[in-house]
Amino acid sequence: MGKTGLVYDSRYLGHDMGAGHPESPNRLRAIMQQLEQSGTAARLTMIVPREAEDEWITQIHTASYLAMLKSHAPTNGRISLDPDTSMSPGSLTAAYLAAGGALAAVDAIMTKQVEHVFCAVRPPGHHAEAGRAMGFCLFNNVAIAARYVQKKYGLTRVLIVDWDVHHGNGTQHSFEDDPSVLFFSTHQFPHYPGTGRESERGRGAGEGFTINVPMEAGEGDEEYRAVFRKSLVPAADAFKPEFVIVSAGFDAHKDDPLASMGLTEEGYADLTGIVAGIAKRHAEGRILSSLEGGYHLTSLAASVARHIQALLAGC
Repeated sequence: MGKTGLVYDSRYLGHDMGAGHPESPNRLRAIMQQLEQSGTAARLTMIVPREAEDEWITQIHTASYLAMLKSHAPTNGRISLDPDTSMSPGSLTAAYLAAGGALAAVDAIMTKQVEHVFCAVRPPGHHAEAGRAMGFCLFNNVAIAARYVQKKYGLTRVLIVDWDVHHGNGTQHSFEDDPSVLFFSTHQFPHYPGTGRESERGRGAGEGFTINVPMEAGEGDEEYRAVFRKSLVPAADAFKPEFVIVSAGFDAHKDDPLASMGLTEEGYADLTGIVAGIAKRHAEGRILSSLEGGYHLTSLAASVARHIQALLAGC
């Protein structure tokens, strides 16, 4: 039914970094409630995630990092991985399912069950580096998916669009010397994690295939639309991606407590439409969108719903 899929599993709620932590299970509860009450969920094809296989995780992460996570995974309580990131007893399973949800989404798209998929997953991923957790992230879900689509399905060129308000340092570092992945990021700057200057353009063979567009606090729908049209569209049209991935953070919303940007739900719908146009021109419509940030529960849920509705409208 339909051409847009949804990845979700209640085990994502088992990752719990404690009362008061902004990256809470309530984020997914709010999203799923909004999708169900609005009738949007009924229009989507449900995709069941699997736990990602280590062979795919280690395309991006080091074997020693993976071994550390396994050995430190708690059976009770929590252990800290960085100042912002911890593991509870359900965290490692959730992380494997978050990465595996992206892999299942790739499979569903490449076997033409759906054209696009939104992955309602947690923990998020774009800050996770090859050898360490960072910024609420354990595995870099979108980076793992990009390598998977290349190595399993033989596609050459993958575009990753990261509109989270925080720069996707882990994703950038995964591909900064690789011309087969075009990484495009808009993010509040200066802001956490401190990377993402315009001068960061990749290195070696990958120089020019990293595009960072730092945004000033307070910029909103109009400024984002202009940046996407003037910077992303020409670069993507020259690159001609065969697969498009979105690191879909919704914390550039005007109501988000962890940032100072001005996007609205309609702004996210507009950005989705621009990305969908790129995918239609070059990638047979293929889009994998995976949840990153977004911490105002009402605005997060509403923005995700408009994002998915914009994908549906393009079917």
